[in-house]
Amino acid sequence: MPSQHNSNYASLFIGIDTKVPLLDGSQSRYVNLDNAASTPPLKSAKEAVENFLPYYSSVHRGHGYKSQLSTHVYETAREALLKFVNADPDEHICIFGKNTTDAVNKLAHRFPFSDQRNIVIVSGMEHHSNDLPWRGIAKTIHVALTHDGRLDEADFDSQLNHNASRIALVALTGASNVTGFINPVHRLAEKTHAVGAKIFIDSAQLAPHRKVDVRPLDDPGHFDFVAVSGHKMYAPFGTGALIGRRDIFERGIPDQKGGGTVEIVTLRDVVWAAPPDRDEAGSPNTVGAVATAAAVQQLDTIGLDNIAKHEAELTKYALERLVQVPGVKIFGNADPNEAQNRLGVIPFMVDGISHFKVAAILGYEFGIGVRSGCFCAHPYILHLLQITHEESQRVREKMLSGDKTDMPGLIRASFGLYNTRNDVDALVESLYRIVKGDYQGIYMQDESTGEFKPRGWAPDFDHYFSIS
Repeated sequence: MPSQHNSNYASLFIGIDTKVPLLDGSQSRYVNLDNAASTPPLKSAKEAVENFLPYYSSVHRGHGYKSQLSTHVYETAREALLKFVNADPDEHICIFGKNTTDAVNKLAHRFPFSDQRNIVIVSGMEHHSNDLPWRGIAKTIHVALTHDGRLDEADFDSQLNHNASRIALVALTGASNVTGFINPVHRLAEKTHAVGAKIFIDSAQLAPHRKVDVRPLDDPGHFDFVAVSGHKMYAPFGTGALIGRRDIFERGIPDQKGGGTVEIVTLRDVVWAAPPDRDEAGSPNTVGAVATAAAVQQLDTIGLDNIAKHEAELTKYALERLVQVPGVKIFGNADPNEAQNRLGVIPFMVDGISHFKVAAILGYEFGIGVRSGCFCAHPYILHLLQITHEESQRVREKMLSGDKTDMPGLIRASFGLYNTRNDVDALVESLYRIVKGDYQGIYMQDESTGEFKPRGWAPDFDHYFSIS
């Protein structure tokens, strides 16, 4: 493994040198700058899975050796996740699920709202996964944002104080998947607890890049609940986790009922199992838990501070280079000197060219993977683009009619631990060529999706991978 101070971490990952086909018939090393969506797997996660698979069996209540070993491994993985976020197993539990979205929905249905406390405070910068689950469950208040897209802490304070006796939960992202802004979550937690409410931190974006510290419950800045996803932490094997207060999950009825959630069942009565079992209905994704535990242990070994340092240096370099490309506008904070205070997530647009088209050309002609659109944060994108209500309604009606050609959005480049300056250079040089019109394809837009594809060409996916 590279030393802690070596910023070349590519050797730890699978697929970093994989070549993909380009429009001109050549192949090029794939440059993945879409890590805010999903990350490639760490070799350690793959190796852990491969070593475990010969012993894979059902967990809990099995008497065979493989079943007992699988149960031991699964519970050890749970302990690894708790340790990763510095949670005390006497105070918090780890509930495995599909991903962060699954975790937030579980919390929304399991949180003990009351007639007196039935308000959830979220922000305008949230991923849909930490916004939509709360709507319909409780009264949801959205904290305002500053002009450049930061959380407006003055408005947060105002909403908190105005609704103090009625707030049940504050649910905020630890770091934005759009702009990379990192929220002052421990300070916000102190303010939340001061009014008698609890706080949930969506750590899907934060956890792979910065240390998440749940802290003891007697610390005013503690987190009551956090959620993480394996597929954003270099373990794309289909699991995530909700780390939450044990005393909350010891009460109430599980939102999903079935095998594994009970102690005793009769035709007239049910005795629910102790947490976390009562909230993990059915056979769990043991393999995913193993992979995620191996990944977070690798991240801890490297050191989250070292990861942050490497990514800050890369982000600084990217901001310095991108701003030099004619027509490129960066949203959020474009100051390279503040790169250490944000994540390596850079949203931008190219003047006069659709975000869909820029992303398509980067992929088809330069082998660079970025994301375009609204990144599952529609209200946030509308705010950043300063789109009026009237304009958004016009676009909405057009989209509802099946025409997404004018869908607003940005291009997003997002870095992982393995990315290098060479990847930034490849992006910047490709953008220079796109701005100059120096690309090969004739691109046609699909009205139903808004996406562009080069006319007369399509990749042969089965040549590269096929299940059959």
